[in-house]
Amino acid sequence: QVQLKESGGRLVQAGDSLRISCTASGDTLSAYAMGWFRQRPGEEREFVAAINRRDDSTSYADSVQGRFVISRDNAKNTAYLQMNTLQPEDTANYRCAAKITPRFDYYYTHRVEYEYWGQGTQVTVPS
Repeated sequence: QVQLKESGGRLVQAGDSLRISCTASGDTLSAYAMGWFRQRPGEEREFVAAINRRDDSTSYADSVQGRFVISRDNAKNTAYLQMNTLQPEDTANYRCAAKITPRFDYYYTHRVEYEYWGQGTQVTVPS
């Protein structure tokens, strides 16, 4: 069973860039499709980005398309979310998620599809 731990979240200014990481332990990350979700206080957890096992297909929420990039380094057992041109509405707790799957080509965009979750890392962009 994989354990996930996010890192890299902090307070940044509007327009800045930030990369957050999700490091896996207990299993090999290459067996999992990965996703990033975020949650603001009082709101539901929402999809941000997803990547397949083969690292050749990704999906993004409309709100981050063109600004965020999801990637993975299976050799380091780590997934990343590069966030550019950050805005106050990006302020949230960001959680990574993993889904074990035999499919190399699928990514998953619904939170109910993921079995494993990290605790999250806070990203704050003051207005």
